[in-house]
Amino acid sequence: MDGSVQKSFPEEGKSRRTIGALGFASFFNDLGAGMIHPVWPLFLTGVLGANMSVLGFIDGLGEALVSISQAASGYLSDRLGKRKVFVWLGYAVPILSRTGYALSTTWQQIIPFKILDRAGKIRGAPRDAIIADLSSRMNRGTHFGYRKMMDNLGALGGILICILLFHLTGYRILFLIAALPSVIATLLIVLCISESKPERRIHAGLRLSDIEGDFRRFLILSSLFALGSFSYSFLLIFAKELGFGITSIPALYLIFTAAASLTSLPLGRLSDRIGRRPLLMFSFLLWGLVCLLFITTRSHYALILGFILYGCHKGALDTVQTTFASELCPVAFRASSLGSLRMIVGLCALPASFIAGLLWDRINLYAPFYLSLMLTVFSMVLLLFVKDRKSGNDATIMQ
Repeated sequence: MDGSVQKSFPEEGKSRRTIGALGFASFFNDLGAGMIHPVWPLFLTGVLGANMSVLGFIDGLGEALVSISQAASGYLSDRLGKRKVFVWLGYAVPILSRTGYALSTTWQQIIPFKILDRAGKIRGAPRDAIIADLSSRMNRGTHFGYRKMMDNLGALGGILICILLFHLTGYRILFLIAALPSVIATLLIVLCISESKPERRIHAGLRLSDIEGDFRRFLILSSLFALGSFSYSFLLIFAKELGFGITSIPALYLIFTAAASLTSLPLGRLSDRIGRRPLLMFSFLLWGLVCLLFITTRSHYALILGFILYGCHKGALDTVQTTFASELCPVAFRASSLGSLRMIVGLCALPASFIAGLLWDRINLYAPFYLSLMLTVFSMVLLLFVKDRKSGNDATIMQ
């Protein structure tokens, strides 16, 4: 077992408080994000004049930058034996970026603030490594499910605030208000999480030879699936094209976020009982059903069902993918490995959303869903060749 980072965090008596603080920090940060996300594509296309290709490029660029920042922070976190500094810095960055959104008057001006915002994801891999280090095989899915549930509950609250305040504040004042919860998130990490000096440093970084066959196959199928997983913005604009009013769009975002919030923890617990692979397969299947619904129907009720299924898909994917990866990867390089996963998935997100935008603009609004459905099927086939870990990779600190 790796002792460099695991032992630098609190012993059993404080580990629950650490996981709890991480959950509440996620809640407050996503509270602010939830105020922005429902109206983000409308602001970019309707106010700043971007077309769908630009929207896809900016959203994809954001995800690509997430990937790079998480890979870098994961590597440095393992190498230095430190996690906390990356987490609180990651929560502090959105304070600046959301202020920048409020001040932008063209879509070109949005880009540097989008870069800054997504660079805040340096918190992701170190934070998830903390959770994995403080968990065992019997509760790791539950802990990741809890963290994701708090994410989604925060987003849910943010969407409700967006719906209540948007007509009073407009876009820009709302974006300024959205910066405030990140202040609370940053203070929670700084004040409530203690990290002692690591006993030793890891001098070698993660190498290709450290990546075993199952984890390698997992990275390949995750990247393939990510190539078809375009931004949620396309779902919202699709609904707008099929007749949903602008005031209804935040409600659709609310629906899928609520579904994700309600399913994250139960599906994480279920993965602790039956394994990670069945739940990940289930998440892929749900996304395939979403694509089929959007391709085959113009019914508003069917689209609402599609957003519910999309939320269930996100609840399963975001919880189980990280849990599965943390058990397949080398324990000594957990943050590096999780950062590598995020990097690969994020780098694929840039062409995914950009290609989806091109297909939308040059063929029709259904074309991105056909491509995504095909890549989803391929990913499901590859997942059959990844073995589920029934034991092992447990931390020395148990809950």
